[in-house]
Amino acid sequence: MSLTRRTLLAAGGGGLLIAQVRSANAQAENAPKPATGNNALRIAMPAFASDPFFPADGSGDKGIDMELARGIAAELGVEPVFDRSAVTFDGMVKQLMSGQADMAIGKLSRTLQRGRSILYSRPYAMLHQGLLANRLNLARITQGKPPEQIIRDFSGDLGVIEGSSFATYAATTFPHAQIRRFAGWNTVVDAIRSGTIDMAYRDDFEIKKLMVDDPSMTVVARSITLTDKVDTIAIGVRPDNPHLAAFVDLYLDLARGQQVLNTDEIIARYRQGSKA
Repeated sequence: MSLTRRTLLAAGGGGLLIAQVRSANAQAENAPKPATGNNALRIAMPAFASDPFFPADGSGDKGIDMELARGIAAELGVEPVFDRSAVTFDGMVKQLMSGQADMAIGKLSRTLQRGRSILYSRPYAMLHQGLLANRLNLARITQGKPPEQIIRDFSGDLGVIEGSSFATYAATTFPHAQIRRFAGWNTVVDAIRSGTIDMAYRDDFEIKKLMVDDPSMTVVARSITLTDKVDTIAIGVRPDNPHLAAFVDLYLDLARGQQVLNTDEIIARYRQGSKA
């Protein structure tokens, strides 16, 4: 039986449709994927704890950042693999730069210096910068004047954590201060207690959390919030994966409802966790 012109056109149209479907499938298979490597999302997170963001290495999987990391991995359909080898916040950034990690989630502050080397998501938490001052040293420095009048011209000893965003901010915010770098927050606090340094520089959440944990600190120290200085917390992404960075932003918008946590909300969660 001879084929009619209509039959030939129909057959040709069907062949074209099949070819288009095959082409679309091939493009989808070859399209860049947000996650890379062995169906896993490699996530850098510090070895130490920063409650309620993340626990110390080997101490469980609770916390704001742990929830974020597992949620993003689940939506990508991959397994989260945590690398807890970083001993500083800058250590996580170096892991992204070297390609050892796909993402860094660990109360990571955004800075212009880091932004030259890695990609950032939009912020999921926004804190104020703050100071913890030894009361006796502060009284000597201010000589009765309100601290706010002398704070920006401060020329005393200012403690910061080595490898933190505040070690970067300090030179610009307090250009006349003598910057003292410490390995960790506990040693900074000890230096405030003893009066070895005049003030410590960190975000207002960590300073308020310290007062919650140890009310006796109010006897020897005073907290000062820099209301015009913010510390934005975001997710770091390796610089060669803009698709993953865009997906993380989409996750924060759709799955998290564009929520940006503030200090009071994080302190409330910390108090609740400490009672559990």
